Amino acid sequence: MKLSKVLFAVVIATTIGFVSCKPKDADLKAAIEKALTADPMTAAATVDVKEGVATLSGELKDEASKEKAQKAATDVKDVKSVVNNCTVAPPPPPPPPAPASLTTALDEATQQKVKDGLKDIKGVTVSFEGEKAVLAGEVSKADRMKIMQMLAAAKVKSDVSKLTDKK
Repeated sequence: MKLSKVLFAVVIATTIGFVSCKPKDADLKAAIEKALTADPMTAAATVDVKEGVATLSGELKDEASKEKAQKAATDVKDVKSVVNNCTVAPPPPPPPPAPASLTTALDEATQQKVKDGLKDIKGVTVSFEGEKAVLAGEVSKADRMKIMQMLAAAKVKSDVSKLTDKK
């Protein structure tokens, strides 16, 4: 009778020993978190462990980071499986195109074309400010029409606000 009680006690102690040796989810979670935070590429990932199954979540920089987080969790001893719910951050939008510089000047040929078009019209002066031809002086309505046609043909932006009509 004493022998059976002793054997029964040994069986119970052994069973308790095996059950208590099983890793706890909290211990697994701590080990996985330590592995994830050790690498800056995977530090943004979070983990939850239930019955030895690790679930990863969070937003990571790229696909390589996601795979690295998966491997870090898988490499922890006693993890049964890993569910990787991490997302990859979208790439940043491309920078907007640089605005055209306001100081872009008309090329020499275009400037000469405008000057040649104005040489027969007396009393008109032209200066160039960036992409614009600024005209000043006193002109007749017919000459104003010729100037506008010449500027349109040369495809030049212009400021004709300083032109006045002859009376």
